[in-house]
Amino acid sequence: MEGSLQQRCPFCREQLPTTKEESDKRRMKRIEANDPVAMTQWGLEQHRKGNYSSSFEYYARAAELGDLEAHHWLSLLYHEGLGVEKDMGKVIHHTEVAALGGHPKARYFLGCLDVVNGRHERGVRHWIIATKLGCDRSIKSLMKAFKEGFVSKEELAAALRAHQAAVDATKS
Repeated sequence: MEGSLQQRCPFCREQLPTTKEESDKRRMKRIEANDPVAMTQWGLEQHRKGNYSSSFEYYARAAELGDLEAHHWLSLLYHEGLGVEKDMGKVIHHTEVAALGGHPKARYFLGCLDVVNGRHERGVRHWIIATKLGCDRSIKSLMKAFKEGFVSKEELAAALRAHQAAVDATKS
C-alpha cells in the first residue's frame, strides 16, 4: 500500500528519481529512444550552462522530430548567434514553425520581428493570437499598440477576455 502512494514518472512509471545522476541517466535513456521532449530538456540544461553548441545539437534533433519548444529555442540561438552564426532566415523559419504549431512565445516573438520590420498590423495580429494562447508578454505589447492606435478597444478587450479564459483553462 505504501508504495502506491509514491509519485511515479509519467514516462516509465517507475518511482521518481531521487538524485540528479539518476534523473540524468533516465533522461539520456529517453534521448536514446528519440524522445524529443527529453532532447529539448537536455538542450535547455546545456543552454543554461552556456554550452550552446551542445544545446543546438539537442534542439536540432528534437526539432527534426517536431518539438515546437525546440524550434522556438533554435530561433533564439540563431537570433543571438549563440553556438551558431546569426541567421535571420533560420530565425524566421524556426519561429514560424513553432508559432504556427501553437507555441505562444514563438507567436509573440514573430509579432516582435514583424513590428521591428515595420509590419505593425501583422505584428499586432500575432500578439493578439499569442495573448489568446495565454502569453503574458503579448498583453504589454498590445497595450502599447493600443496607445499608439494600432489596436482598437474592442480588439484589446476581446484578446484580454480570451487570455483570461486560456489562463483559467490551465488552472483547472
